[in-house]
Amino acid sequence: MTDVLAISLNGMQQDMARLERISMNMANAATPGYKREVVASLPSNGAAFSDAMQAAGAVAGDIRADTPGITPAMLLIQSDTRPGTLRTTGQNLDVALATPGFFEISTEAGLAYTRQGSWQLDARGRLVTSQGNPVMGVGGEIVLSRPNPVIDAAGQVFESRPGGGVDSTPVAQLKVVQFDDTRNLRRMGEGLMTTDQVPTQLRDSDVQLRQGFLENSNVNSMQEMAQLIQSMRHFESMQRIALGYDEMIGGAVRKLGELS
Repeated sequence: MTDVLAISLNGMQQDMARLERISMNMANAATPGYKREVVASLPSNGAAFSDAMQAAGAVAGDIRADTPGITPAMLLIQSDTRPGTLRTTGQNLDVALATPGFFEISTEAGLAYTRQGSWQLDARGRLVTSQGNPVMGVGGEIVLSRPNPVIDAAGQVFESRPGGGVDSTPVAQLKVVQFDDTRNLRRMGEGLMTTDQVPTQLRDSDVQLRQGFLENSNVNSMQEMAQLIQSMRHFESMQRIALGYDEMIGGAVRKLGELS
C-alpha cells in the first residue's frame, strides 16, 4: 500500500472513530452524570503511515488498543471529567455531587463508580441504582426502613420520622471516592465505570452533596454538531483523495499497457 492511500485510509479510520464518539455523546446528552468522550490524534513519532496502517489492520474492528484510551489508528480517547450543571428534581433519593469524586456501586462484576445519583429502594430497603445494584456506604450496603431519608452535604443519611423531623443519629454515610488518574476509567455502560486503581475515600470536608438534585451531562450539543460536520467533511476529503489517487494509478497502468 502506498503512503498516499495509507494516509487517506488512516484519516478515514480516525474520522469514523470520532463519529462513533460524537454519536454516543449526543445519545447521552440528557443522561444524568454522563461524561463526554473526546478523541485526539496522537503523533506518529516519525513512523511510516504504512506501518501504522499495518498495526491497525492487526486488530481491525476493535476501536481500542491494549493501552487504555489508545487506538491502533493513532488516536487517544479519554473521558471529559469536567462536572456538569445541577438541576433540581425534588426527589429525596436523587443526589448530586457538587465536587470531584464518584459514588461507589456494588455490581456482579465487582465494584464500579458513577456520578449518576438517581437511586431508589428495593424490596429489602436497600438503596440501589435503577439497575438494582446496591449503592455502597462507608460501612457497606445502605438499608433504610422508610423511603424519605435526609442526606446532608457530607453524605450522612438520616431516617425521617413518620410524624415529621429526622432521627439525630445517621444510619449510614454515602461512600465518595476519588482516583489519582481518572484517565484510566473504563466504561461499563449504564453510567458505571471501573478501573484497576485503588480509590481514595474523600474526607467529609472535601465532599459536597446536594439532595434532590441530579448532575446534567457535560455534553454541549452545539459543540458536538460542529465536530460532526467537521469530521464528515474531513472524511469526504480523504475519500476523494483515495479515489483520485486510485484513478491516477489506473490511468497510468492503462497507458503502460498501450505502450507495450
